[in-house]
Amino acid sequence: MFNALYFRTFITLVETGSFTLTARRLEMTQPGVSQHVRKLEKYLDKSLLERHGRRFTLTEAGRRAYDYALKLFAEHEQFRHSLDADSLYSGECRLASPGSVGLMLYPFILGQQQMHPGLSVNYSFAFNQEIVQDVLADRFDLGIVTEQIRQPDVKVEPWHREPLCLVVPADFVGTGLSELMGIGFINYSDGASHASALLRSNFPDEFRSMSHFRRQGFTNEVGMVLDAVARGLGFTVVSRLVLETSPWQRQVKELDLPVAVHESLHLVTRTGVETPRRYARLLEDFREQRRQALHGYTEWSRQD
Repeated sequence: MFNALYFRTFITLVETGSFTLTARRLEMTQPGVSQHVRKLEKYLDKSLLERHGRRFTLTEAGRRAYDYALKLFAEHEQFRHSLDADSLYSGECRLASPGSVGLMLYPFILGQQQMHPGLSVNYSFAFNQEIVQDVLADRFDLGIVTEQIRQPDVKVEPWHREPLCLVVPADFVGTGLSELMGIGFINYSDGASHASALLRSNFPDEFRSMSHFRRQGFTNEVGMVLDAVARGLGFTVVSRLVLETSPWQRQVKELDLPVAVHESLHLVTRTGVETPRRYARLLEDFREQRRQALHGYTEWSRQD
């Protein structure tokens, strides 16, 4: 019969290298330790130890049993912590977002995991509708989407806003809509809608539709769109999250515009399902970090 206690005794024996120390650490007798090992060997039908007087070495089966036991108890601890919805810094985090958000949020959560080893992260980059379906299917506890979703059985609430940035090649010298139309537009999944919102607010007398702009290309990976802009192939409109995390941010520039337009981010959860507190803490800490960063950027822009 499977008995986790036998595996725990075996782990301790391998780590201490001594029946005496194992008995002392587990508050057992040495015969009791030996009995646990024998019963584990009988259960597995394999010899786990090669005994050399008071010393021993592991057999191949013993090494594999030790590796399995470590994995077994690690998963047990992870499962135990995942049941604690009140824990702020332990348990599994299962969430999904578009790449525009995840490029910065995922590294932030990994940093939190480094500080709090009890956390584990299961993060997916996906499009809005995929995220909603995955939340409904219980593949994720929480999703972040870039548009207001109306669908039964999901709860959608506003979370955070990021400024939209009009990004052009570094050597671009124009300032008006006609110059932008001259170099063309680089599109991505949310690109046209973001560009339409930003341009309509800042060029209300001139802008009509994104259909008037020459399309210079498309990528479904927002993290790559600034590569095309850096090569001088056109302009695009992305959230500041994308611009700040882009490896091409020094090869492009943002045009200053008088009217700020934001991308609104929403949290998606299943209706009637309580989200563990660790999510609220992670999301609030990230949002506060972004508030401070955006405030610092605004102050720097005014001084500049």
